[in-house]
Amino acid sequence: MGTRPSLLLAAALAVTSPAWAQPPGGRGGGPPASAREAAPVDFTGYWVSVVSEDWRWRMVTPALGDFASVPLTPEGRRVGLAWDPARDEAEGNQCRAYGAAGIMRQPGRLHITWENDSTLRIDTDYGSQTRMLRFGAGPAQGEPTWQGHSAARWEQPLRGVGAPDFSPVGLNPREGLRGRSLEVVTTNMRPGYLRKNGVPYSANAVLREYFDLSTEPNGDIWFVVTSIVEDPQYLRTPFVTSTNFKKLPDASGWDPSACTAR
Repeated sequence: MGTRPSLLLAAALAVTSPAWAQPPGGRGGGPPASAREAAPVDFTGYWVSVVSEDWRWRMVTPALGDFASVPLTPEGRRVGLAWDPARDEAEGNQCRAYGAAGIMRQPGRLHITWENDSTLRIDTDYGSQTRMLRFGAGPAQGEPTWQGHSAARWEQPLRGVGAPDFSPVGLNPREGLRGRSLEVVTTNMRPGYLRKNGVPYSANAVLREYFDLSTEPNGDIWFVVTSIVEDPQYLRTPFVTSTNFKKLPDASGWDPSACTAR
C-alpha cells in the first residue's frame, strides 16, 4: 500500500540510530544464544508475494512519470522523468529495480534459509537476488551493492499487558504492540529504483523493515513486511509500504529469472 500516517510510523521514525541488541544469553548463565537459537518465530521456507493492491505499480512496469503515492522531491521527480531503460541496459544496470529498497515489492517468490547461525538469507526468484540479514553486524564496509548492508535483530518480547508503552527515543520503537518481529536496517545500497519506471532512491537512502509473522485459523502462515525508505535527496518524507507473503508447502513454482530493465 502507499504512504499512510500511523502510530507505528510515528514511533518507528523517532528512532534514528537504533542500538542493535545482541541475542539474549543462554539459560543458566551459559554462552549467549545465537540469533538462530534465539529466534522467536520461524521465517524459513518458501513464500509467495500476494499482490492484493497496487497492481498498476507492481504487476506491470508503470508508465514514465507515474509517481503516484511516492513523496518525491523536485530533484527526485527530475531524475524519475529521465528514466531510460535502454540506457540502463547499455550500462549493465538492469537490476536497479531489484535492490533492497525495491525488491520486496516485486511480484515473485522468496526462499528464506539460515546461511549460518547469525545470518538469515533471503533469495528471490524474481531477479535472482540474495539478501543477507546479519545479526550483531558491525558498520557497513566496502563498496555499495544492490542489496546493501542489512543489520538485523529480533524485536524484544513485550513487557506486561495493557496499553502500548512506547519507549524513549533510541529504544525499541514498537514496545507494546502485539506479536514479535524481525527488525532490519539496510544501508550502503547502490542507487536504485523504488519502482521499475525509474522512481529513484539515492546511495544515502536508509531502509528500515519490520517482518511480522502470523498464523491464520485455517493454518495458513503469512508474514507482512513494513518497509520505510528514508532518503532526503529524493524523498520529501519517508516512503512507507506493507507487503504480504504467504508460506508455500514446497518449492513448486520456484522459477529464478534475470533482472529486466523494462
